[in-house]
Amino acid sequence: MPLARSLSVTSLNGLLQCEDEDLPVEDLLLFEIAWEVTNKVGGIYTVIQTKAKTTADEWGENYFLIGPYFEQNVKTQVEFSEPPNPAVKKAMDTMKSQGCQVFFGRWLIEGSPYVLLFDIGSAAWNLDRWKGEFWEASNIGIPFHDREANDAVLFGSLTAWFLKELSCQFDDKPNIIAHFHEWQAGVGLILSRSQKLPVATIFTTHATLLGRYLCAASIDFYNNLDQFDIDKEAGERQIYHRYCMERASVHCAHVFTTVSQITATEAEHMLKKTPDVVTPNGLNIKKFSAMHEFQNLHSMYKARIQEFIRGHFYGHLDFDLDKTLFFFIAGRYEFSNKGADMFLEALSRLNFLLRVHKTDVTVVVFFIMPAKTNNFNVETLKGQAVRKQLWDTAQSVKEKFGRKLYNALLKGEIPDLNKILDRDDISIMKRAIFSTQRHSLPPVTTHNMIDDSNDPILNTIRRIGLFNNRTDRVKVILHPEFLSSTSPLLPLDYEEFVRGCHLGVFPSYYEPWGYTPAECTVMGIPSVTTNLSGFGCFMQEHVADPEAYGIYIVDRRFRSPDESCNQLTQFLYGFCQQNRRQRIIQRNRTERLSDLLDWKYLGRYYMHARHLALSRTFPDKFEMEPSAPPKTEGFRFPRPSSVPPSPSASQHSSPHHSDAEDEDEDDRYDEDEEAERDRQNIKSPFSLGALPQGKKKQHGEYRN
Repeated sequence: MPLARSLSVTSLNGLLQCEDEDLPVEDLLLFEIAWEVTNKVGGIYTVIQTKAKTTADEWGENYFLIGPYFEQNVKTQVEFSEPPNPAVKKAMDTMKSQGCQVFFGRWLIEGSPYVLLFDIGSAAWNLDRWKGEFWEASNIGIPFHDREANDAVLFGSLTAWFLKELSCQFDDKPNIIAHFHEWQAGVGLILSRSQKLPVATIFTTHATLLGRYLCAASIDFYNNLDQFDIDKEAGERQIYHRYCMERASVHCAHVFTTVSQITATEAEHMLKKTPDVVTPNGLNIKKFSAMHEFQNLHSMYKARIQEFIRGHFYGHLDFDLDKTLFFFIAGRYEFSNKGADMFLEALSRLNFLLRVHKTDVTVVVFFIMPAKTNNFNVETLKGQAVRKQLWDTAQSVKEKFGRKLYNALLKGEIPDLNKILDRDDISIMKRAIFSTQRHSLPPVTTHNMIDDSNDPILNTIRRIGLFNNRTDRVKVILHPEFLSSTSPLLPLDYEEFVRGCHLGVFPSYYEPWGYTPAECTVMGIPSVTTNLSGFGCFMQEHVADPEAYGIYIVDRRFRSPDESCNQLTQFLYGFCQQNRRQRIIQRNRTERLSDLLDWKYLGRYYMHARHLALSRTFPDKFEMEPSAPPKTEGFRFPRPSSVPPSPSASQHSSPHHSDAEDEDEDDRYDEDEEAERDRQNIKSPFSLGALPQGKKKQHGEYRN
């Protein structure tokens, strides 16, 4: 019989068949286990949160998330309730009766999935015993001083205990799929397998532990993947036990997945296993009812950023804000991994090019990377106060001017403009002008840095000399704090800020997926990424001419650092040469790529991993076809017919090309025609009913 109606997979052309007529497959339960369920630490939180709606739509009441209980998170994110499933309730009651606090409710995000949260503090008295049991199961010892690893043992032991209590109620019937994310959840997987629980297990690594550590140490990672002594490298970094937990989880799981092809290659060498399925990360895409609403939002939030710039650069505002472009980089403060080192070097070269060609374009670059600070920079706060004071002065004078003009017109007179402003008004305006004079350069950072002299971004700025001089065409602002709409400096949330910028730049060296350029794409903002990021590789595979769609991919894998930096500089310089209409056309194209990143399409890879796990765990109960993962062969966004407005074709030998040339190029662009072609291109290959039919594999071929 086909797999459950409630799982909504009958549309997959019999992808999975259940051979036991007595098995109520609609009673299959899916548990997704991660340390970041209701607990935001990094990007995995975004993956689980955004994917929840698609998975909840597929599994309904049979989908549960398991995570740690932290009161400060739960207060605002979880609505407590009683579990509707009697088996889940009984398992929870058993654990509670033995002194463990377990909470159940709905996570208040899109999809409102059920969550099961373990209070690891209430079970901490079991730590030594559970560490001993984990040693007996895996021969992995956990040092007492590593709190994160000890928390992982507590969390994993509670998870395995819950799954054991739950599976005991099903008389060994294959009713449970457990999907574990990252090494922090891996202990639960290892214990479940060692106890031979009838649970189909999946393990997803979003980045290998050792890979992140090695790249942070500025090692030539990708050219030496097969040269590393893995055990030695992990031991030297004092993460050997964590590495063992991760590697054991990978090899114990029935199905091993990772988020991108570049991370799959990394896992093959670091964890000694090739992933069974690559599961790209998606987002929940919300389309505006008005087709170009995102362009209007760009204009609105750009104006808010311009207000901040007026204050920050008071006294040095000798550049035209209408010809100013806003670039930004955002993410964890990993100077080399996130590519901030290469970005700064490219900005120095871009500044040189813009000055040599005497262009009237100015670039303001924001670094949104949280670091340790004391507080706001006094000079930055003063700038916003001066701006506000000038605004109030202008409004006051404007009101008096308007009143006098109004009275004169009522009398049928044309007022004498020399008399309409009196001496007091002139004095007020002169005082306002004098207040904008400053004897220092606009600051390169908005906050007081705690370790200013050792900060890598500030030290690089000092080395390359980007101090926001009047002659610089590239201005730099480091904002070492997450953005917030309540900030007295830049009162914008991150999404609003991104929409107001022109280009996101993320030349990462180590980026298993890369949500920052993906978020830019769904908001219609062009971005720079690399072929060492999962997102960049994904776009190269699915878009024939990424640059035409506003996705600039720097080659950091097969070029030297200097060549990569030159390529990035050319991308930035080419972007600066575009006129306003070309940027609008490009944003339209970029926004259309958002369909590629929708969980409605990318969720099928997770669906495939679950079906594969069932067929491998219970081969006598479930058969699977086709044997290969879902493909998107032949699926590529075409090169647009109106190529000249794209950046790749608008890089002229001279920055001073003719406007007539632009008009000829723009005449070739038909927005509706291009949009319809792209829509047809994505819908056809992603039709779930059109999966290729393959020869059914025998279950013996699936051995783990």
